Amino acid sequence: METTQNVGDSSPRGARVGVVRETNAGERRVALVPKIIPSLVKQGLEVVVEAGAGHGALIPDEAFVAAGAVIGDPWSADVVVKVAPPGDAEVAKLSKGQTLIGFLAPRNADNQIEALKSAGVQAFAVEAIPRISRAQVMDALSSQANVAGYKAVLLAASESTRFFPMLTTAAGTVKPATVLVLGVGVAGLQALATAKRLGGRTTGYDVRPEVADQVRSVGAQWLDLGIDAAGEGGYARELTDDEKAQQQQALEDAIKGFDVVITTALVPGRPAPRLVTAAAVEGMKPGSVIVDLAGETGGNCELTEPGQTVVKHDVTIASPLNLPATMPEHASELYSKNIAALLELMLVDGKLAPDFGDQVLADSCVTREVDA
Repeated sequence: METTQNVGDSSPRGARVGVVRETNAGERRVALVPKIIPSLVKQGLEVVVEAGAGHGALIPDEAFVAAGAVIGDPWSADVVVKVAPPGDAEVAKLSKGQTLIGFLAPRNADNQIEALKSAGVQAFAVEAIPRISRAQVMDALSSQANVAGYKAVLLAASESTRFFPMLTTAAGTVKPATVLVLGVGVAGLQALATAKRLGGRTTGYDVRPEVADQVRSVGAQWLDLGIDAAGEGGYARELTDDEKAQQQQALEDAIKGFDVVITTALVPGRPAPRLVTAAAVEGMKPGSVIVDLAGETGGNCELTEPGQTVVKHDVTIASPLNLPATMPEHASELYSKNIAALLELMLVDGKLAPDFGDQVLADSCVTREVDA
């Protein structure tokens, strides 16, 4: 069977989509999985997969070929799709007129946006896709946050010295663990739902009071501290100094009563807000657990060590980085659907022809070929 192809030749067929092998340490996801490829081929696309691209997600090259892709050089394709932001060496593989789709960290100071612009690459950052109803199927932030929220609870349960569910045994009754989730976006709601399924007594908190009904919809209680910080785009706004002081004291008092605290609070383009103080940690019962999902931007807990699991004041504080990559099978499957939906929005008769009058494409495009 022919498994390689010159992806640089001219062809009457539609655009070529290149799926690269991720090189970042610990990144096991792949941008497209075999089950999504037939639908792309049906639209007239050719899919070129780098050898070993699915290795981290336990997907062999043969599975891609059987789905209709070819194994070859993805970096010369019309559209290159990936997961993690590209490094210097990866940007150097791209050339003028190509399109790149993936997580590009446009708000990070160390991103590659200027390098992509200089190279004449048209780039779409999936984290910049607007959170509007018709773009939900393309929302990679949400799909991956679901994975992170789920896995965070499993990590908390693994680190905990206590059962999550209430148990009634011949030796007596064990009370259920109390779980507090701080930051009730997609990851937080998934964490609440998962903790509830494990039998925990769950409570959610967010500075956006309008999410209280969502918290209750997954069977959790709402922790009301009387602070409203609803912002634009579904994110929280930055709190004032007085609000921060009020929130910090109220949270500090509340946190001490929980067995497990999971934090997911992020403010785009800013360091993660500090919600769990050292004093709050010190006041928690020995054996309690904190899982901080904001470690990549500094952490929500004052004692967090990003990427590490530490014990402070007899409390375990875990701050895993890139949790979705630890569940590469389903994380890749969800991400693949996001990418396929975004690609479909850009296509006209199998050719790449993005309409920048479309809000989704206009907002997610961080550099265009005309800028070069």
